[in-house]
Amino acid sequence: MEIRIPKLSRRQFLKGTAAAGAFAGTIGTASLIQRAGAAPKQSGPQINYVRTTCSPNCTGACGMNALVEDGQVKSIIQAADYPEADYNPRGCLKGLSMTNLIYGPDRLQKPLILNGKPGSGDFKETSWPEALDYTAGRLKEIAGKYGPESIGVLFQVGGTGYVQKGAVSRLATLAGWTLHHAYDQNGDLPMFWPMTFGVQSEELEPREWHNSRYVMIFGSNILATRIPDAHFLLEGRNRGAKISVFDPNFSPTAAKADEWIKIKPSSDAAVALGLARVLIEETLYDSDFIKTFTDLPLLVRVDNGKRLKADEVKGLVKPSDIPVYREAYVAYNGQFMAVHPERLDLPADIRIEGELDVALKTGEVVKVKPAFQLLRESLAQYTPEEIEKLTEIPKDDLVRIAREMAGTKPLHVIYGAGNYQWYHGDLKGRALALLPVLTGNIGQPGAGISTYAGQYRIRFKVAEWWVPEGKKQNWLPFLYVLHGPTKTMQAKWPANGIKALVIGWGNPIDQHNMSNKLREMVENEDLELVVTTDFQMTTTCQYSHVVLPAVSWYEKTDLVATPVHPYLQLQQPAVAPLYEGKPEFWIVRELARRLNPDFEKYFYPDLEPNQAAEKVIELLLHTGGPEVAGITLEQLKKGPVRLKSEVPGGRQIPFYEQVQHKKPFPPVSLPAKLEQTAQFVKSGRIEFYKDEDLMLQAGEALPVHKPPFEESEYALNPEVRAKYQFCYVTRNAIYRVHSTHSNNVWLNELQEGKPRVWLNPEDGREKGIQEGDQVEIYNDRGTVTAYAIIDPGVGRKQAVFEQGWWSRYLTGASYNSLTYPFIKSTHELYFVPGMWSPNTAWNECLCDVRKVGDSQ
Repeated sequence: MEIRIPKLSRRQFLKGTAAAGAFAGTIGTASLIQRAGAAPKQSGPQINYVRTTCSPNCTGACGMNALVEDGQVKSIIQAADYPEADYNPRGCLKGLSMTNLIYGPDRLQKPLILNGKPGSGDFKETSWPEALDYTAGRLKEIAGKYGPESIGVLFQVGGTGYVQKGAVSRLATLAGWTLHHAYDQNGDLPMFWPMTFGVQSEELEPREWHNSRYVMIFGSNILATRIPDAHFLLEGRNRGAKISVFDPNFSPTAAKADEWIKIKPSSDAAVALGLARVLIEETLYDSDFIKTFTDLPLLVRVDNGKRLKADEVKGLVKPSDIPVYREAYVAYNGQFMAVHPERLDLPADIRIEGELDVALKTGEVVKVKPAFQLLRESLAQYTPEEIEKLTEIPKDDLVRIAREMAGTKPLHVIYGAGNYQWYHGDLKGRALALLPVLTGNIGQPGAGISTYAGQYRIRFKVAEWWVPEGKKQNWLPFLYVLHGPTKTMQAKWPANGIKALVIGWGNPIDQHNMSNKLREMVENEDLELVVTTDFQMTTTCQYSHVVLPAVSWYEKTDLVATPVHPYLQLQQPAVAPLYEGKPEFWIVRELARRLNPDFEKYFYPDLEPNQAAEKVIELLLHTGGPEVAGITLEQLKKGPVRLKSEVPGGRQIPFYEQVQHKKPFPPVSLPAKLEQTAQFVKSGRIEFYKDEDLMLQAGEALPVHKPPFEESEYALNPEVRAKYQFCYVTRNAIYRVHSTHSNNVWLNELQEGKPRVWLNPEDGREKGIQEGDQVEIYNDRGTVTAYAIIDPGVGRKQAVFEQGWWSRYLTGASYNSLTYPFIKSTHELYFVPGMWSPNTAWNECLCDVRKVGDSQ
């Protein structure tokens, strides 16, 4: 008998599974949820759905329906209510199992004040008035002793909560505390973006992946870290795109690609430079695009490496209408001409090659070359033969790939955070950016270069809420807290350093404990006060002096946006706060009035927290600018609303206006002002040549390849060159969003509750390590214990550990204790918080591996 399997469209399938999920939700997970808080008794079950947004720091921002019965969340179901069907549904097992955290055993129930030593877990439960009075008193004491700027504030990624996190920013600004931006703290700031394009970072929205026809992925594992959007990549391939993954390790994304190109760790810049050399040598570049939108036609002095300025050249005059953050440089088309940085209108006959003599106003005659000529000369060293040595890509494959990508448009380069979280991650990004720029694949549907990491991006103006009355804010990159000040830093170091931390929405004692410094600062009382607001008893709570119980995103009102998909959404409370938990807005307001009675008026004192949050949302929508023009709170209560864009159809295509309308670079990166970021690319163009003194001194005026560890680990301690041979790579896991869900019982069951490290079989044999053995990954700074996975897809001399585990699963250790807070001097040329700032290099770390019990 023949069995016919009916063909279902994706939408039909999803509608069916949603209905089944709703039914299962009423009878399945409910039995796993213990009663919490004081829910009123009702005569019969009251069931309703509340639409809200899953909001960890994962960029997903997935719409969810909470099934609520008798005041408890019994099940979580994907809302699947986005106006564009392609975005439905969104979600993953982490978000769907959030009830395990809401009602889990680690849920904080009452405020806590430390009795014993930090980390001891010796707390006393207390009332809110006592906890808040104590906290405010200690904060005032420290501010009076060391200055208010000695109090540091850590809160994770504003995009996951514009209201609640804005309240923290508002209080910190009023009190004069120091803010630490999460983007560079997390290692998620791709520094090539401000260096090359003058922006914080950019990306195509995932739906645009459908339009790409050649996708090159470097260091991004989309099928594991972008689960809600991974289908767009595969659908793009089904529509004819070729997907090539360049990675030392065989990942799930590589398994779905057309081609996996295995490379040496951190050799991506060499790959890109080798490809760029082929593009230029074989004239496969877009000359018109280069002349119009890049700095490559601009002349550079041979004698000092500086760009030639118009006001240096005899017979030229610098235009008078140039903003102070711009500069007029010089190009040549048979005669020297001043190049206006706000007009992308160079003539077609502009020269991009050769060497010239130019007479200066000083009477000197100096030699100059177009930046394109210098780029060609710099790329000469990256022959296919040399690239094969540096990266292990066969030379013939390199040439083939260069020709393929040049002849297949649109080209999209995806550059993952795991790849730029190295000391020279900026150089890799600058080199990779050459590929879409040289081929004219910028500002077009399905084209460009994208980095997908962190829900960092502010999508509309927030100053009216985040920065009261335009008051000055104090910002300090978090790396300086761990490393200490440097001679070249542009950020202001507090006179007495950081003496207290106010922490929210994060677990830095696990996640940012580089070289064990953060724990030591608490234990040695260099940090005299740590106040943590959370809804779970994390490791950071254990190391705090005060713990204030907050609520999950199913218990409060907030406004959410993400840099990935272009929808504005609400968090709406599905249930009342559990136990004695309070929304962060309420906690901040109560602290504010205790710190200074004048502060309370800034936080809607006459309204309960959810009503106040709605007032803030209305304020943000009214003052947020063109991106939210016309969007109302009532619209958002009905469902997600697409943010506005100048791109037809409101699409999210980076630099569309610059390319289609010849507007100067950069576009605005909110919340910064244009003059803050335009100084990064003074020419008003995409810049590959950087002539700042530090860039010239470092030999990085143009993108180059530098091997890992030479300027970091080996410079810090030359002995480690022979002592530690393994790269310690901490990648994201499908089971956690950083440390969120580390204690999720369902997800831990899938991992057998075991932290794991992936090793190459040959390395395992050399070390006497077999599958399942308990091993130690160690260096002079720390040790972490895990169980070995022997994987032939992992490259040699790598220990790949999946980050995010709380210390209690690692015999009390922090896996980041092995890492070091390296600061690269070129990241200190400018300072704009979260935009040009020293970025954490998690993967720039050497280690060794041994079986537990082996001699040390």
